[in-house]
Amino acid sequence: MPASRVADAYDGVPVAALAAAVGATSAEAWAVCASTMDLAHDAAARGAPGGHVVVADRQDAGRGRGGKAWASESGAGVWASVVLRDVAPLALGVLSLRVGLALATHPVLRDAAAAPLALKWPNDLFVGSGKLAGVLVEVRWRGTVAEWVVVGVGCNVRAPTSPLAGAGLRAGCSRVAVLGAIVDAVRAAGTARAALDDAELVAWAAHDRMRGRRIVAPVAGVVAGIDADGALRVVDSAGTVQRAVAGSLVSEEE
Repeated sequence: MPASRVADAYDGVPVAALAAAVGATSAEAWAVCASTMDLAHDAAARGAPGGHVVVADRQDAGRGRGGKAWASESGAGVWASVVLRDVAPLALGVLSLRVGLALATHPVLRDAAAAPLALKWPNDLFVGSGKLAGVLVEVRWRGTVAEWVVVGVGCNVRAPTSPLAGAGLRAGCSRVAVLGAIVDAVRAAGTARAALDDAELVAWAAHDRMRGRRIVAPVAGVVAGIDADGALRVVDSAGTVQRAVAGSLVSEEE
């Protein structure tokens, strides 16, 4: 695996000016690294403030939920991780959902997408039938207190090539603008102090690509939305609403 290399600029923006350009408190950029998640954790351990962002042109070991690999080719997307501090305990369990919702409604992504943006519980953003972005949340604990949280977002700018299925954004979309949208979404989500409110649940329902579809996991049945605590609601064959708080959503077609 090639060694990590620090970048002097990100898409033409000098690193010294990058934080201000994307609304971060501080920033570091890498030409290539294993994972921005690991570098963000390292930065947090050294005292990086909430709102610190790590971005890479290429990752060689990018990851998603459950250790799944995330393709992170040079120039193909925005691979970034943001440090959060003082995340409220009640908001921590819905953080990935809240970040996804903020991304789905952000004007930069909405205007750059060729089709309406949609959400798939618990952490995926779609354009049409193709996955555009994924959200990963990792917490470092000191006893029972979350000392810091790192939120990673991988967002395609151009659609991945076969055999990977995915979506991209319209040609000419600025990666700096997308990075700014990611920082906006993560920092806004990190300020929430409670579970999802009624307005957020309505907004989620409006973007939920799986609602009304039959699934086989994490619970077999028909998707009926989510609860305020982020649990997936599934109506089983007996007509009973089951709740899933973890796992991957798999439809019958997959």
